[in-house]
Amino acid sequence: MPKGITRELIVAAALDVLDDGGIDAVTVRAVATRLGVKAPALYWHVAGKQELLDEMGTEIQRRVQAVVTVEHAQDWADGLAGYARALRAEYLRHRDGARTFSGTRLTDPAILRAQEPWLEQWTAQGMALADVLDAAETVTAFVVGAVIEEQERAQSAASDPTRYAVEARDAALEGAPLVVEAGHDRGSADERFERQLRIVLAGVRAVAAD
Repeated sequence: MPKGITRELIVAAALDVLDDGGIDAVTVRAVATRLGVKAPALYWHVAGKQELLDEMGTEIQRRVQAVVTVEHAQDWADGLAGYARALRAEYLRHRDGARTFSGTRLTDPAILRAQEPWLEQWTAQGMALADVLDAAETVTAFVVGAVIEEQERAQSAASDPTRYAVEARDAALEGAPLVVEAGHDRGSADERFERQLRIVLAGVRAVAAD
């Protein structure tokens, strides 16, 4: 095994590559170059790009768990809200974050085991385990979709500042005042996220109480 190369260093370098060039730039060869070694040196730790992405996604989940602990979530909805905010924050810290990390496989069993106290607490509050899992998956899907849209729009606007200009849109929508109004500023990305998260959680509450 090459000395000095660890999974932690590989993941840190991979995140740097991601931030510089986006998901398409993340390859074992690019990460090896960032570390100043040849690609074969990394194959002791990761078999290929998918395993590299899995390690990166695992690190993101590790950071989320460090922020949101079960002690913060006496109410299951508050716990899910905290998880949603922490997950969004981690995804937004990295270019193409939501696209890169969603769907990755957790490689550290300790992260999976850390879910046990959450599940114990929420099922003790009267929720069926299946409802807990559906709620968590629904909130996760909402965060992934919201962040992908947020990041893609920001990157598109950075390359073409006129892409989302409301003036041109308004001019093409004469006779549709509600559509025009809908296209205008509805608050910051943070404000929209919080409003929509409340809607998602209200739906989850309604189903859980049914």
